[in-house]
Amino acid sequence: MADTIIVDVVDSTGAKTGTVELPGEIFDAELNIPLMHQVVVAQLAAARQGTHATKTRGMVRGGGRKPYRQKGTGRARQGSIRAPQFTGGGTVHGPQPRDYSQRTPKKMKAAALRSALSDRARNGRIHVITEFVTSEKPSTKSALAALRNLTDRPKSLVVATGTDELTRLSLRNAPEAHVLKADQLNTYDVLNSDDVVFTAAALDDFLGKGEEESK
Repeated sequence: MADTIIVDVVDSTGAKTGTVELPGEIFDAELNIPLMHQVVVAQLAAARQGTHATKTRGMVRGGGRKPYRQKGTGRARQGSIRAPQFTGGGTVHGPQPRDYSQRTPKKMKAAALRSALSDRARNGRIHVITEFVTSEKPSTKSALAALRNLTDRPKSLVVATGTDELTRLSLRNAPEAHVLKADQLNTYDVLNSDDVVFTAAALDDFLGKGEEESK
């Protein structure tokens, strides 16, 4: 069985306020690089709009009349100036709107996320903070100062609760941070960030403690 990982909980000033146990089955799982790659590729593919399109000869305007008579001109016979060989003609086998999404089972997504979180945890890049802003109004300056107390690496994924508007508004325009709700946590964003920073409440939500306490 995977070992439990102990992580310090700090406040916005960087002072330690306690510790929290990260369950080993989530944060100390076996690293599976091919699985993470497959899930990330599927996630990026699903984000593609797939709205690219070209016009076939039937979609191009004009060309209803035969350009010249069939015989006697010495030239190859032609039926429309909108055929692909003419300038302004249609496109043959060009891209058409399509759905790029791939089927990815939920268990695969969950396993890939566990693998990504475990990789960050083993390298000491999982952090827990009580709150980013202590005031009642959003403050990007204060939130970034709190983030700098945890890490000086350029990209951080901040996981907050769905009701934590203070954190979201404070960091939404900061290029150093990408804010997600606990239920939006995914493999791509974890791997695309240097550090993962949970608020204490968001970590409870992610681990399911919030639902247990509400029952």
